[in-house]
Amino acid sequence: MNSTKLTLKKMIFFGYHGVYAEERKLGQQIEVDVELVSDLTEAGLKDDLELTVNYVDVYEAVRKIVETEQFSLIEGMALAILNRLGKKYTLKSITVRVRKPQPPVGGVVEAAEFEISKEF
Repeated sequence: MNSTKLTLKKMIFFGYHGVYAEERKLGQQIEVDVELVSDLTEAGLKDDLELTVNYVDVYEAVRKIVETEQFSLIEGMALAILNRLGKKYTLKSITVRVRKPQPPVGGVVEAAEFEISKEF
């Protein structure tokens, strides 16, 4: 059995997340990366979309979570994404990274990032 990885990097969405009321009111940019490890060899050999993890569907699943659900913590958002994609696809493992650019920390920070992984 082969191991293949599909990665979607720096998906950018706008959502209303955070601990502070102002974050939830004004909203902010959220960045998400996902890495899905599976055996997609047959999809490549047969060149068949039905046999692979469709990255359009992955993007839409992530977009729906970020743009329609509300989280206080990026940890909760990352876990929701991991659980949704883990149930939808046959995977060996998944890694999800959620970044909040320029978080309200009282100083200069490029981004706060949380990463979670799971093996199946």
